[in-house]
Amino acid sequence: MARLPLTMACWNYDRTRALLDGRVPIDGIDLNYLNLPVEETFFRMLRHREFEVAELSLSSYTLSLFRESPPFIAIPVFPSRFFRHSCIYVHAGSGIREPKDLIGKRIGNPEYQMTAPVWIRGILSDEYGVPVTGATYLSGGEEEPGRHEKIALSLPPEFRLESISATRTLSQMIETGEIDALYTARAPSTFRNSSGKVRRLFEDYPTVERAYYKKTGIFPIMHVVAIRRDVYDKNPWVAQSLYKAFVIAQREAYEDLRITAALKCMLPWLTHHVEEAEDLMGRDYWPYGYERNIEVLKTFLRYHHEQGLSKRLLTPQELFAPESMESFKI
Repeated sequence: MARLPLTMACWNYDRTRALLDGRVPIDGIDLNYLNLPVEETFFRMLRHREFEVAELSLSSYTLSLFRESPPFIAIPVFPSRFFRHSCIYVHAGSGIREPKDLIGKRIGNPEYQMTAPVWIRGILSDEYGVPVTGATYLSGGEEEPGRHEKIALSLPPEFRLESISATRTLSQMIETGEIDALYTARAPSTFRNSSGKVRRLFEDYPTVERAYYKKTGIFPIMHVVAIRRDVYDKNPWVAQSLYKAFVIAQREAYEDLRITAALKCMLPWLTHHVEEAEDLMGRDYWPYGYERNIEVLKTFLRYHHEQGLSKRLLTPQELFAPESMESFKI
């Protein structure tokens, strides 16, 4: 019987590389893995639905569920997770020294609905008392002018969102002080150019992020893996086949990180990093699956709703194909 050909767009991660090079087969599927950066994958999938399977922004995927005919269905695989305290940048002359100084400021977000800023705004609200409605948000290209929200937004009036000029970038604007802060996934080029005008809010972010994890148990989820709904409706079995393969590929990445005979990653103290992560978060510190991630997903969905993005508060169960949420036992 012929295998089902599927094209998947996903970046080249250690945890997915065994799928990229074909070392891990997928039950019943002949996979064409396109190694694309996340911005390209998200744009092409959300605007044109070019791929049968794709890595997607958790926020964008959540927004898509409110369409009349939701175009995608996800499986509980999370190729990207990231503590985002390190991703709050401030202009050196803005007077921002601590989180509460962000209140009343002009804050850039490449897109208001991006997953990283959703987590940042939520964490600042929960942990530091910075209300989401206490700032003016400006959206637009971080490094290239003319970026727009990939999904049209209709926010309640208490959320102040403006678009920047089509000739400006957020990276330029934080360096000049036209915006006071920037919540983003990628470090702006003006932070890396050593001018000293752009700095992190949390300079010692590893300490802050570890304390956050110890308090909350949350390792923020950024991306999910989504199947185009028409493909899933015709072949519901692909959800479990894909989930199984992603789990096997991730297990291989875990083992590679634990090898000490020779370092498989170009980090001099890789072994120390792995041991430190496992001491704090357990051996499966990047968990896939539904049950292990319910509380993280509940928190994100609450943030999404509180920030005017979700029309109603979704439950984690509503995000995923039911076939991918449980498995047989012997």
